[in-house]
Amino acid sequence: MLIMIRSIVRPEKVNDVLAALLDADIPAVTKFSVAGRGKQRGIKIGEITYDEIPKVLLMNVIDDKDKDFALKTIIAAARTGDKGHFGDGKIFISPVEEMYTISSGMKETSDGKVEEVKI
Repeated sequence: MLIMIRSIVRPEKVNDVLAALLDADIPAVTKFSVAGRGKQRGIKIGEITYDEIPKVLLMNVIDDKDKDFALKTIIAAARTGDKGHFGDGKIFISPVEEMYTISSGMKETSDGKVEEVKI
């Protein structure tokens, strides 16, 4: 089965996470600049409250059997300090039913079947 891992990480940790994923033989990634807030509702510095904090969203589609390894790799690279801090990010996992490769027209399903799509 295929899964999608969406990791929201601090911008200053992105290169560490990308390097760790590459070293872990998980090279395929899509990267987005995003902004948002977590449970802490933003951050207050002096009299100014910033309710949307810049983050980076990384998306990977991998085989389910590699999930634990990928999660440990991302967490280790994205965590601030030994125990982490508020704002280090979140990771979301969801199943991927189908995946299409545009260049080849191939379809891969969650049960491992690969077939050519007729266009």
